[in-house]
This record gives sequence, structure tokens and C-alpha cells, in this order.
Amino acid sequence: MSNPTQKPTLENTQLKDIVAHAKEYGFVFPSSEIYDGLAAVYDYGPNGVELKNNLKRLWWEAMTQLNPNVVGIDAAIFMHPLTWHASGHVAGFNDPLIDNLDSKKRYRADVLVEEKAAQYENNGEAERAQALLQHLGRLLTDNDLGGVKQLIIDEKITCPVSGTGNWTDVRQFNLMFSTQGSAVESDAAQIYLRPETAQGIFVNFLNVQKSARMKVPFGIAQIGKAFRNEIVARQFIFRMREFEQMEMQFFVRPGTEMEWYQQWKETRRRWHEALGLPAAKLRFHDHEKLAHYANAAVDIEFEFPFGFKEIEGIHSRTDFDLTQHQELSKKKQQYFDADVNPETGKPYGNYVPYVVETSVGADRLFLATLCNAYTEETLTEGEGEAQQTKQRTYLKLHPAVAPIKAAIFPLVRKDGLPEKAQQIFDELRHDFRIIMEERDAIGKRYTRQDLIGTPFCIAVDHQTLEDETVTVRHRDSREQTRMPIAELRQYIGQAVSFRRIFEQL
Repeated sequence: MSNPTQKPTLENTQLKDIVAHAKEYGFVFPSSEIYDGLAAVYDYGPNGVELKNNLKRLWWEAMTQLNPNVVGIDAAIFMHPLTWHASGHVAGFNDPLIDNLDSKKRYRADVLVEEKAAQYENNGEAERAQALLQHLGRLLTDNDLGGVKQLIIDEKITCPVSGTGNWTDVRQFNLMFSTQGSAVESDAAQIYLRPETAQGIFVNFLNVQKSARMKVPFGIAQIGKAFRNEIVARQFIFRMREFEQMEMQFFVRPGTEMEWYQQWKETRRRWHEALGLPAAKLRFHDHEKLAHYANAAVDIEFEFPFGFKEIEGIHSRTDFDLTQHQELSKKKQQYFDADVNPETGKPYGNYVPYVVETSVGADRLFLATLCNAYTEETLTEGEGEAQQTKQRTYLKLHPAVAPIKAAIFPLVRKDGLPEKAQQIFDELRHDFRIIMEERDAIGKRYTRQDLIGTPFCIAVDHQTLEDETVTVRHRDSREQTRMPIAELRQYIGQAVSFRRIFEQL
């Protein structure tokens, strides 16, 4: 489905180029492609899985290693069905759906309006865009679906396929996938594939607090799959039906939640900038319509080729989740705070903690990183009449998250150079993800590594056999540095260490 508010040439072309690049160079493949694929489901290839795992590991260590009061869990995908009644997902996890009667295409009604607002903003009408979003927020808060349809009509929003405004009524669509919880269908209770990872943290709140001896304020982090039956899943891996979340729920004393909300809001934005996402391509977007559990919410948005979209949400969830689980399970979800309240001179005592959530879409972060890294530049080579220009494409990935840290190239496939390259490979492979390539001219090998974002290429030549030095080529600048083999481990290790990112936080 095309986006009616996109600038139709540059942005669409750029995304198509990135999608094609991701497939050709082993980052992302359509799932089950030999059977013509499955809508909005994707597989990560050899380079993609390395990049995604590096991003996940970077997030995990930033949370659990840099913060002594954050620990992790790995909760099950299947949970007791009452979990989703307590959380509100069974009754209220819906998106407003609308169909165009001429094209037979289905859309999220709120997204149609948001895209119209984005069009106003792109045209310099920021106030008009803001007013439209505020109006939409009020309608959704009041569950006024008739009003949402009228808003679509008033704004003259048409189907991008048929070009008509022949719309059905807006109706709610529950996004959870359900299945049977028993091998015997007649005995099976309906259970759900989790639509978020947060509830696995909430139902384990006391288990974690007691076993890890945690004291409020503290956080629980988790990385895991979630599933949503999206009405319209599109824009490559931005919106999928099976996706991965990186969430941290931070439990705080009631009354301190807004202080922690502001702190985590700034902390998380700094993390994205340290990863290499430019500040100019990041922005905060406060929610006009708050979820039923929240008293404050903001998105960190990244400017994709298709516009600013959410990559992370920070929410002040109040005590909604723990209180709901306490009421439905009949088991107390309280924490005893022995610290002295300066106002009363007595311990704070028992209370249900408030929660501040940070939630990153791992797939969206992957896409933002890929889009930001995808670089096309024009090179000028030679002088005078021999001067010529050529296009160069490479992935300008931070070395710490690059799928491959270094590639080792023997200059020729003889004279003992492959054997020497193999020796260097064997010395470094326990420390880094590296490869060795012998085929093709060395220029082609450099180009191939540029296209997958490898930060360093190490050339082994005849001089190497004489003095134990190699030439290290740098991806971004294409500059070459001669150095001893003995210094490679430290040189590469310093560049690809997560410490380079953590130092900026």
C-alpha cells in the first residue's frame, strides 16, 4: 500500500533501495519466499542476524551492566489467559479499522489521519497538523468512531489505491492472536500469543524483587518476541505481525514517577545518539491520546525515508498493571519500603509501586540503524583528462554493531600469503567476528565489505612476510594504515568495543 502523504520520488526510491540492499547482502529476507512469502513476516539473514544481535546485546548491557539496579528475565510467550484480562488487552487492545468500498483495501483509520497531519507538517502547516492530531486524540479517547469517520471525510482523505473517499464505518479490531491451550481441542482454553513483553515482567515482579534482593527503585529488563495481528502491516520491517521488543519496567515509589519518567526519557535519547543516530533525525513526540494505564507518554521518533516514526516509547504506567494483577489474582503485589519518610518520620511501609517503562522495537531500531548507515556518495578519482567520477555505496555502521568487524585479504593466492592470512585469522577469530576472502581482485573485495559495513579490511602482502606488518583499510575514509600484526587485536578491539558507545552516555 502506498502512503498518500509521502514525497513520491526520493523517499520511496530510497526505501526501495534499502530493502533491495538488505536482501542482496544478507540482512533481511521475505519469510517463506519460495512460497511467495507471508505478509509482514521477515527473516534475518547472515549479516542481519549479527547486526540485530549486536543491537540487542548493546541495549541489554546498557540496561543491566551500566545500571546496578536493573536486572533481567526471560518470560514465556504463553501466559495464563487471565493475564490479558487484567492488563486490559482482551477488552481494549483494539485499533480503529476502516475499509474502502471501491478498492476493497483495509486501513487503520487513525493512521490515515496521522498521515494527513504529516502532510500538513511537511507543507509548513505545523499548527494545523497539531490541531488535527489533538482532535483525533479526543475522538479516540471518547471512542467516538463515528467522529473519526467524519474527520476522515472532512479532511478529504481518500484511498491511495482507488482515489475515492467511499469509506465504511470505523470499527474496532482486536490485535491479539489466539490459539488453543491443550492438545484436546474440546478441553482447551483459549490462550494468546503475547502482544507485549511487559506483562511477563509484571507477573514476576515479586519473584524478581525477592530472589535478586532488589530495592525500589529498580528495573526489570527483557528482550523477547511479541505478536500483533496488525490491520495493515507495511513499510518493510517497521510494522510486522511477529516482532521483537526490548523493554525495561522501572519500579518506583509513588509520587516520584514523573522525576524518573523525565530521567529515562533523556537517558534513552542519549543512547540512540551514542549509537550513531543523528540528533537532527530524532525527536520527542508526546502522546495526545494516553493509553488507559498511563499518566504520561512520549515516543522517540526517527526520521525514516517515510517520515518521522516511533522507535521507542517511554511511559509512566502508574500502578495500573500491578494493581490489576493483584485484584484479579487475589495475590498481593506490594513492596515493603523500610526507608524513612521525612514528612512522617516513619517507614514508607507497604505500597504498590508505580512503573516507568522504556520500550524499544528491536526491528525498528534495526531499520533505523540500516537507513542511517546506508550511504551513497560520488567519488572523484584521477587528475586532468584522466579524472573520472563514480558512485560508491556503503553502510556507515558504528564498528561496535557492524556484523563483521574485519576482513582479511591475502593479496594473491600464492607465495605463502593465504597461509599467513589464515594464521592472522586464527589469532583474531576468538575475539572478533571476522572473515577471510581470497577470491577476486582486492578492489572488489573492498567493495563487497563496504556494502555490508565491515569497518576494517586487512591486506596481507609480500612485505607482511618480511616484517610482520599489514595494511589496514578504513571503510569510511578509505585511508590505509600500515601496522604490525601484533597490534591488530588492540586496534580493532578499541574501535569495536561497546565502551566507545557507553562513554557517551
